[in-house]
Amino acid sequence: MELIIDILSQRAAAAIKAATHLDAPPILKPSAEDRFGDYQINGVMALAKQLKKNPRQLAQRIVQALEIDDICQSPEVAGPGFINLRLRQDWVESRAAELCADDRIGVPRVAEPQTVVIDYAGPNLAKEMHVGHLRPCIIGDCLARLTEFLGHRVIRQDHVGDWGTQFGMLISFLRRTVPQALDGSSPLHLADLEEFYRQAKQLFDSDADFADQARQAVVDLQAHDPDTLKAWRLFRGESLRHAAAIYSRLGLLMQPQDVRGESAYNDDLPRVVAELDYLGLISESDGAACVFLEGFTAKDGSALPVIVRKSDGGFLYATTDLAALRYRIGQLKADRVIYVADARQKLHFQQVFALARRAGFVKPSTVLEHVAFGSMLGKDARPFKTREGGTVKLADLLDEAQQRALKPVSEKNPELSPDLQRRIASVVGLGAVKYADLSQNPVSDYVFDWDKLLSLDGNTAPYLQYAYVRVQSIFRKGQINLDELHSAPAQLCLDHQAELALAKHLLRLPEPIYQAQATYKPNILCNYLYELAGRFTSFYGDCPVLNAAQPTRTSRLLLCDLTARTLELGLGLLGIDTISQM
Repeated sequence: MELIIDILSQRAAAAIKAATHLDAPPILKPSAEDRFGDYQINGVMALAKQLKKNPRQLAQRIVQALEIDDICQSPEVAGPGFINLRLRQDWVESRAAELCADDRIGVPRVAEPQTVVIDYAGPNLAKEMHVGHLRPCIIGDCLARLTEFLGHRVIRQDHVGDWGTQFGMLISFLRRTVPQALDGSSPLHLADLEEFYRQAKQLFDSDADFADQARQAVVDLQAHDPDTLKAWRLFRGESLRHAAAIYSRLGLLMQPQDVRGESAYNDDLPRVVAELDYLGLISESDGAACVFLEGFTAKDGSALPVIVRKSDGGFLYATTDLAALRYRIGQLKADRVIYVADARQKLHFQQVFALARRAGFVKPSTVLEHVAFGSMLGKDARPFKTREGGTVKLADLLDEAQQRALKPVSEKNPELSPDLQRRIASVVGLGAVKYADLSQNPVSDYVFDWDKLLSLDGNTAPYLQYAYVRVQSIFRKGQINLDELHSAPAQLCLDHQAELALAKHLLRLPEPIYQAQATYKPNILCNYLYELAGRFTSFYGDCPVLNAAQPTRTSRLLLCDLTARTLELGLGLLGIDTISQM
């Protein structure tokens, strides 16, 4: 099913060419307000300036050439040359009826699928996951869902930090505190990774002998000493178990086979540097191997290097990311690689992408994208912290979300079983946390406010989930059998303005999905769903459903079902569940 905006754009472009003999973009967009119609052609003013014509007169000529009567009412010229388009009621009724029988609710798959690698989550395995990991997990998972739904082959990659000097300290502390796990007499189970790290660091700072043991463990690890590698694998596995538990609670679609940490590229790092050297890109600076790329300078105007090997022979993040790119292009055959990472890493990715292209590690056609995100702030507009000023563990945040949601759920629904109350609270609390993030422009910082994100009013997940619940309550009250409702060909009659407005909005679903995926901005889909919930609320208040006479009753039931399915699909693409009661 072709997107409405594409159909109208094609017709508008043909009319512009007929009127001006030019191939010019119509710049067709959804209207900002219903009083201006449903879509608006905005490209006439720029074209009139180019042709030195009166924009209103040019708009009238384009309208005369516009063949659109089968879809829209008569176009209207407004202001200095805008062309307003309003969809015909009978066309909307016919199109909406088609959606009732379409599993994808009118969202077509892409014509040319790509292999898309999406790098997200990526915690440091030496510590517990904290709120700083929330945004890459949530945004990355949503982009993966959107991209996959549109028909691309998505390969998720969890580039965990599982290598580095800190592991020497942790391995040594593991040997000292849990030797039975190393000899196989008992399984390794660390209840609190953060506390384990804190104790290890405290001992490292206070005990010279232990510090020496930790440094030697780093040397042994890099030399692939079997006993040291065994200890490292045990700690890595335990850390991944902690991460997997958080992924599960967040509802991420990340799987164990998607984990490919920094350690996976160790053997390729010397080869990366050797190839860069062979290409004549390496320069030595204070004993370090550096690449100086055009266009990258410091504030003082000096050249800004990409350091690929330190003076002590160690490698850096840039080297590992280059090796990872080689793997993703060479082995995974990626057409596009997307990195969901903090905005503060902008320069790092710009340099890595530029160097990868300069060295020929990626094809010219390969798309490399850094999806940057801002910080999560507290009400004081500072980085989100505990009351004591410490880092908030992600597990603790999710616990608090469920606890805060449980209170109103248990108060409003005391008749529900405790298990069901906890289930509802989990869906509402987690959905609220996710949506509070996804409804923001990813690049922006945002203020985390418990009261706001759990509110049933405003642009929140509970508000959207409650709209879904309202539909389910209609079906329960009317004892509606959805299979029977769908057994006959759908016929919609949209005579009331509220139901027509709702149906028109439902027809637009493919537009925000495609736009959100193309621009890496889930907030576009969030805004659409928020407006959908608002239009359904207006419809719900103005248009009786169960008490309406036939055929209006069936038509409105179909419209309710289409709304619920759209909310369920849209929230699902955001990684948020729906429930039938709250």
